[in-house]
Amino acid sequence: MNPMRDFLAADWPAPGHIRAGTTLRTGGASAPPFASLNLGAHTDDTARAVNDNRARLATALALPAEPSWLTQVHGTTVADLDAGHAGPADAAVTSRANRVPAVLTADCLPVVLCDTCGTCWAAAHAGWRGLAAGVLEATVAAMAAEPGDLLAWMGPAIGPEHFEVGADVREAFVSRHAESARMFTPKAKEGKYQADIYGLARLRLACAGVTRVFGGGLCTVAAPERFYSFRRDGATGRMATLIWSAR
Repeated sequence: MNPMRDFLAADWPAPGHIRAGTTLRTGGASAPPFASLNLGAHTDDTARAVNDNRARLATALALPAEPSWLTQVHGTTVADLDAGHAGPADAAVTSRANRVPAVLTADCLPVVLCDTCGTCWAAAHAGWRGLAAGVLEATVAAMAAEPGDLLAWMGPAIGPEHFEVGADVREAFVSRHAESARMFTPKAKEGKYQADIYGLARLRLACAGVTRVFGGGLCTVAAPERFYSFRRDGATGRMATLIWSAR
């Protein structure tokens, strides 16, 4: 793995010691259809390839510790890494330099957050189910900082041109926040919409008090040479979005 070529660094005004970003699908050991930097152990890729890729990631980025790989279930549970949380979760928070929150995605929205002083940081997996249920609000509430002091960066996810959903998905959001309706564009097919997951995440973060939000706009489906996409390919790998302290 070449960190300059195979890692998308977060473009946000975080403190200098905070590092964050998303891996690309390049620079790893996995064979097709997982080629090549698949970091998802729950896929049908070989354990040897995934472990090799994870080792390459840790070395290339000079991580202070092994990333905290979560068992993600599209829910709202937030793992407090400083308290030794064990069990399924879709987000992780920490205030310790030897902890590396990480989430895996292949169309779902990854979000990292930190406070303006870089004393706490988090990563969240926001697929539509978790996003609608409040995983971002739960992550903000679990952090040791006021929401107004937080910054957020959104990594690559399925873009609105490719994210077709049914009326049930729209209702899951609109029933909780009526303003979410403007993030769904009706299609010619009855009961179908194009959903803007980035716009939905910005709304939910704003409701939680986080208004300084960066990133967004990189579509996983539209760039097969860079990103994994479950909706596009079915059998595929997973990218990691992670955040850590370099001091």
